[in-house]
Parts: sequence; C-alpha cells; structure tokens
Amino acid sequence: MKGRVLLVTAGTLAVVLAGCGSGGESAVPPAGGATTSPDLFKDAPVAEAAAILPGSTMERIKQRGKLIVAEALDAPLLSQQNPSNPDEVTGFDADLAKLLAVYILGKPEVEIVPPATETREALLANGTVDVVFNTYTITEERATQVAFAGPYFESGLAVAVKSGNTGIKGVDDLGGRKVIVGANTPAVTEVPKVQPTAQIITFGTDPQAVTALLQGRGDAYVQDLTILASDAKANPQLSVVGNPFTKEPYGIGLKHGDDDFKKFVNDWLKKVQDGGQWAQAWKSSLGTVVDSAPPTPPAIGSVPGS
Repeated sequence: MKGRVLLVTAGTLAVVLAGCGSGGESAVPPAGGATTSPDLFKDAPVAEAAAILPGSTMERIKQRGKLIVAEALDAPLLSQQNPSNPDEVTGFDADLAKLLAVYILGKPEVEIVPPATETREALLANGTVDVVFNTYTITEERATQVAFAGPYFESGLAVAVKSGNTGIKGVDDLGGRKVIVGANTPAVTEVPKVQPTAQIITFGTDPQAVTALLQGRGDAYVQDLTILASDAKANPQLSVVGNPFTKEPYGIGLKHGDDDFKKFVNDWLKKVQDGGQWAQAWKSSLGTVVDSAPPTPPAIGSVPGS
C-alpha cells in the first residue's frame, strides 16, 4: 500500500491563510534521504467501526476520504517533498500522518497544507486542517489554544557547527561565541541560561540560519535536534555535535476542546508504538543519521499541556 499525498497549491494556500498571518518563504532543499518503508502500512492498525463516533471529527474525516494535515514540505527526514515527484512526501512526521490516515480510512490518503509557525493555531481553529505534524513543541501556553495528543517524540536543543570546527563539541563550548538561533524559538532564551556570555544572533528561518553558519557569520547554530539532523543530511558542510541540552516534547496539534478526537489519536499513537510502526518510521527517517537504536517513545500525556 503506497501513500497518496495531495498538496494544496501556493495559490490555494494564500486564500486559505488569508487573515491567519504570513510566514517567510524557504526553498525546498535536496531530498534528505528518508524513504517510506514498503512494509510500513502492511500491518498498520485500523480503527474498529465503534471507535468512529457519530458526528465526530473521525467520522467527518472518514466521510471526506482523506486526512488534512498541516505539515512542512522542506524538512528532510521529517517531511520532505521529492523535487522530481511532488506527490511524494517522506519523513518521520509524514509517515506518522499517513499511519493516522490508515487508522481512520484504511488507506494512507492525506492532503498536506504547509503551515507557517504563526499560522498553525489558526489552521486548527478554523477547521482548515484536522491535525498538525510539524515539530510542534507542547507548552502549557500553546495548550490554551490547541489540544495536543502525545507527545509522540522528544527532541531537544542541540548544537551544529561548520564541518571541521573541532573547537566546539557541544553547549559547554559556546561561552563567548557567536551563536545563531531562530527567532521565536526556545533557543533565544535557553542558550543564555546555559551560556550567559554567548552572543546571540537571530534569523527568521532555518535556511537563513544555516546559510549564516556556513558563511561564517556565527560560530554555532542552536536549534532542535531533529531540525539540525535534517539540515546536516541536506548540507554535508554542517555537523551536529554533542547531545541535546533541553527536552522538547513534540505533540500532534488538534482543535482545542475536541476531547473525543484527542483520545482517539492517543489510542492510535499507543497502537503504532506497540505494533512497531513508530520505530519503523523512525528507522527510515531520523534513524538514517543517528547511530543508535530507535529511542523509547515518551509516555503519552507525560508533559504539562498534553
């Protein structure tokens, strides 16, 4: 069974997001190396008919025949569009979204709406998308606007340097250095807590930050580990060093107040964790650049806001 992906075009997206804010544009980098395992959907769980409650979000999705997902198209290993085949989107987040579609529909039928960071809450609130798979860190503040299923993965802030830089091996070496961070990301406040003498330089998008690092405008780039892994896969000149120094629990964004759908998605998440599909999706994506066994998934509901 092969996942079919429908993409909202740029023109359609502009209409969809009218009144929701706008985000910076970024070019799609070369394919990041993630592939969807041909066996991923073979034994994937499908919800029993009784779980599709009358009048529920699950029933509306099933009647529509596709799951609408807010998901990036330019994040190698997470959700990366194939430049030679735009209908093919692969990565950890992309595969989990397809697995959720299988659970509801019996087939991996998804439509992707690429979000900007500042539009994710609006896309859920106005019903444009059903779920958000977009490295969406769970916080208590965000949980006042959206519901979070999960967490489905736990990442954290890590350090990247230009390849060949042996003077920085992790966050302990950032004192007095020029450190690049993404605007409105946790790194803005977390780096000064650990290294008060670091000089913080902010950039609006991840591609801008990577370019600045490779051009030597900073000594290191601090960002979420999964994003840095994607960057390193697409840019051999960049190396991820050391271990994460914070914990970033990623949640599946849902419309606020939809308790039935949240329980449904959490039930599905537990099933794909126990059934091995979660680990299989990790191995074929993030696991291609991480030299270790698949991590233990975080406990569902284990962080404030989830």
